[in-house]
Amino acid sequence: MKKENNINHYIDLHAHLDGCITVGIAKKLAALQKITLPSAADEELLSILSVPDTCEDLNDFLKCFDLPLSLLQTEESLEEAVYLVLSEMERDGVIYAELRFAPQLHTQKGMPQETAIQAALRGLKKSPIPGNLILCCMRGESNQKENMETLELARKYLIEDGGVVAIDLAGAEAIFPTENYEEFFAKAREYKVPFTIHAGEAGDAEDVKTAIQMGAARLGHGVRIAGNEEVIRLVKDSGVFLEMCPTSNRQTKAVTDMSGYPLKDFLERGLKVTINTDDPAIERTTLSGEFRYMQTLLGLTEDQKQQILFNSIDAAFTTDKRKKELHQQLLF
Repeated sequence: MKKENNINHYIDLHAHLDGCITVGIAKKLAALQKITLPSAADEELLSILSVPDTCEDLNDFLKCFDLPLSLLQTEESLEEAVYLVLSEMERDGVIYAELRFAPQLHTQKGMPQETAIQAALRGLKKSPIPGNLILCCMRGESNQKENMETLELARKYLIEDGGVVAIDLAGAEAIFPTENYEEFFAKAREYKVPFTIHAGEAGDAEDVKTAIQMGAARLGHGVRIAGNEEVIRLVKDSGVFLEMCPTSNRQTKAVTDMSGYPLKDFLERGLKVTINTDDPAIERTTLSGEFRYMQTLLGLTEDQKQQILFNSIDAAFTTDKRKKELHQQLLF
């Protein structure tokens, strides 16, 4: 008789550092820097740092990044934030995580991008669980120089495990389509820097198609391919992994009817889906909570949850040795 495997270990491949700043972490970062927070009351701080379930759209969602970003503009705060976020994840059962952040967003007080990366690396080194960093480049109109600097630094600091392992493209997908970044990612391929791309979240299935053609190993979200058989086949045949983030997709209205959330359908059709948090503090969620949400909403079985976690291991930007260790941890 097969023993039921109750999942209590998790892997988060898509978590933005500035979206992981909970009330407790915000208070610690503010005290570290002698910054006065807008309120000392936890409930008021929670309302500033997160969106309620009545979130109207992506604009409502994005407002919540202002305060955490203001707390992440020094070396000390970045180092401490990485450590604190991974410590909170460990308490939720996460055994491996990839934190992503955009160094160019941490220069408001004059800190260079490279200094921001070095600070985040120090935080990573002292964290209680193994993890890696993904450097985000940002979609935009006049930040090509900043994006190229991020790519050059990713190339400089690139390592197989225990540091910077990839880059990402984040931001306003619907306004700045993925196809605008073809030359940029050609350079990333030349540098042999692995990358994931936010695609099929605010944009459409064509953005996903473009991202795959440009060489993305993984796609952030990808939910907008639902109903597009051509692109679904392309995702399956290419073996690209989908970093799906259910609560985020509900709150930003990337998916308007969650009863039809495509995660289980994608899984059953052989697509390599993973479950992640995206911005857990803003969404008032955890990775264990995301798995419970999908179990309740879609009826995921324990075997399916385990398959999703195995997908996460296979998708991780890390060494085969680390992947083998994570497989062993999941099986106990």
